[in-house]
Amino acid sequence: MDCPGDLPAPSDPDLVARATAAKAALGDRVFVLGHHYQRDEVIQFADVTGDSFKLAQQAAARPDAEFILFCGVHFMAESADILTTPDQKVILPDLAAGCSMADMAVLGQVETAWERFEDLGITGEIVPVTYMNSSADIKGFVGRNKGVVCTSSNAKRALDWSFEQGSKVFFLPDQHLGRNTAVLEMGFDLDDCVLYDPHKPGGGLTDDQLRNARMILWRGHCSVHGRFTLESVREVRERVPGVNVLVHPECRHEVVRAADYVGSTEYIIKALDAAEPGSSWAVGTELNLVRRMALAHPDKQIMFLDRAVCYCSTMNRIDLPHLVWALEELVAGRVPNQITVDPDTAHHARVALDQMLALP
Repeated sequence: MDCPGDLPAPSDPDLVARATAAKAALGDRVFVLGHHYQRDEVIQFADVTGDSFKLAQQAAARPDAEFILFCGVHFMAESADILTTPDQKVILPDLAAGCSMADMAVLGQVETAWERFEDLGITGEIVPVTYMNSSADIKGFVGRNKGVVCTSSNAKRALDWSFEQGSKVFFLPDQHLGRNTAVLEMGFDLDDCVLYDPHKPGGGLTDDQLRNARMILWRGHCSVHGRFTLESVREVRERVPGVNVLVHPECRHEVVRAADYVGSTEYIIKALDAAEPGSSWAVGTELNLVRRMALAHPDKQIMFLDRAVCYCSTMNRIDLPHLVWALEELVAGRVPNQITVDPDTAHHARVALDQMLALP
């Protein structure tokens, strides 16, 4: 994707100095957010680091910052725009930084599924729940239909609330988080969950399957967490005796079952911070974070769960040249790559986000 103006060359030896100077020139006018999965070269300039929801909250807590520079992916910047004031401008350094999971749930496909549920007469029983890792359009759909947003750390609370409102949940877009939460944390059977595939007629499900299901899972997944396999777990246990396997709940069900510990990105960080010196950990999440934690804890053996390393390719698009370009554009009085959500979608998405914030 072409950028207006000059994108610095990655080989420019002055990139760090240029980023430092531009950020200093902007002062309190700019607030830089860095997701845990960002490159180290970018994260060093973040005012706050965290997962997607924490960063959106932090953006909302800085109403005096004129510019929110979000070093993450598109759906995260959308959430920040929804939660910040109309006067603030949210900027994504590279518009190509998307999320393959979020892209797996397109509003038109979701509305088609809902129409199928309406034809069956079951929408009155269904509460839609969308993972934070979804587009503003999907969050807006959920808000319009009296549902809730969840994160990987509060998915059980969101589902508990949802089953107080209805007898079924339509879970978007990550099938694994929905299934793992329902089965491993809430005691559901795997048979209580069905998988709706938007690329098959009727979602690939019969009327009876939809009527009998408690969890209707959307066929979406994270391309990074989905690569970890049961064989990965077995291999690392054979190779590293006594290793602790720690994975994210976006991993496949059989991987999560085989792990010793399961939790959100923030949970993973806290677990590794608190781990005993000398202990060994195989971590099933994005490589930038795993490598950063290994460097932060040289007294512990922290490794990537899969021997074939894998970055989040879209998150990795935010690099130092794009960050420098965005900062220098702001210094020059130009606002690059502003992310805006239309008012109607933002309103309904905010309803679903506020419902999450109101969870007990």
